[in-house]
Amino acid sequence: MTSIEQYKGQETAFGVNDKGYYGKFGGAYIPEMLYPNVEELQQNYLQIIHQTDFQEEFQDLLKNYVGRPTPLYYATRLSEKYKTNVYLKREDLCHTGAHKVNNTIGQILLAKRLGKHKIVAETGAGQHGVATATVCALMGLECIVYMGEIDIQRQAPNVARMKMLGAEVRPATSGSKTLKDATNEALRHWINNPVDTHYIIGSVVGPHPYPDMVARFQSVISEEIRSQLLEKIGKENPDYVIACVGGGSNAAGAFYHFLDEPEVKLIAAEAGGHGIHSGLSAATTFLGKPGVLHGSKSILMQTEDGQVVEPHSISAGLDYPGIGPLHAHLWDSGRAKFYAITDDESIEAGFELTKLEGIIPAIESAHALSVLKYLNAGVNETVVVNLSGRGDKDLATYMKYL
Repeated sequence: MTSIEQYKGQETAFGVNDKGYYGKFGGAYIPEMLYPNVEELQQNYLQIIHQTDFQEEFQDLLKNYVGRPTPLYYATRLSEKYKTNVYLKREDLCHTGAHKVNNTIGQILLAKRLGKHKIVAETGAGQHGVATATVCALMGLECIVYMGEIDIQRQAPNVARMKMLGAEVRPATSGSKTLKDATNEALRHWINNPVDTHYIIGSVVGPHPYPDMVARFQSVISEEIRSQLLEKIGKENPDYVIACVGGGSNAAGAFYHFLDEPEVKLIAAEAGGHGIHSGLSAATTFLGKPGVLHGSKSILMQTEDGQVVEPHSISAGLDYPGIGPLHAHLWDSGRAKFYAITDDESIEAGFELTKLEGIIPAIESAHALSVLKYLNAGVNETVVVNLSGRGDKDLATYMKYL
């Protein structure tokens, strides 16, 4: 039974309602020109993804193309250091090097069934852009990826991959020239090309149904964690699940099957940048307040008059001024605990994993690893850290700290 099938029609305390809200967050705040596109998705996405032929193709590609299931690795030396049992969910071993491809596989199959033959996407760290370009090459669809001008500079390896895969990478040159601005440009492109284009949003953000749809495609992560823990330790539920949160797709996937399991503590690592009060941060739950960004109501960093505050993070994938509405609800309800991890702490955690376990993590994932020192988890407890991506793309940044 797949995660999508298992949760079909099931009402949960933290699931989305029929209006697209998680508690007080979510919805679809969209310009009139986008209404037909979003309405088409809202009316059709659940029906399509529950079809047998969709599920068969989706599961086959996850297994034989993406390389799932990804390992759940017991990190012996890391466990010894923190005096608890640390398992790493190895999403870095997915094809393309991160969890992002789980979602792009699902959305490209959905787009084809909706008759779309052009794809637009946004990307920050470049992993979603690479994953989108990859599935477009696989399916023979035209691909345009918007990426902040600054992110293009700091994520050059992923830009090269996207171009090699046949995608057109267009720079976003407004604002902070990072993920927020790339998302703005991708939305504008979709508004101007509503008939033949599908927008593959890379995280659990945007207008309904995107947050729910992306979470469902990424829920394979927590589905596998449960079955793998049952095999390894004889029970499905860990004591803690830790994941980094920018928009929050890897965290949504890692948390999904544990949302209604109160004994599982959900831990989110946000980008603290230079420090929460430094003016150079992306710690949304510490600095933000309710507002609307990119089509949904959530928590976002903004001025008193509602202007979005430019975020900062050493990690391009966490350099976003808001979080997805699911995570806003988890924060608001107290279901998840959020930590703000500074740039320096994330780099330190990245080097620590590399030296102790021989695994170079993405700097985004290193934020999650850094939480281990704050947990004080018990010697008999089980901690799962979602290692959302590999660190190849970040080597230039890591090298500055050597």
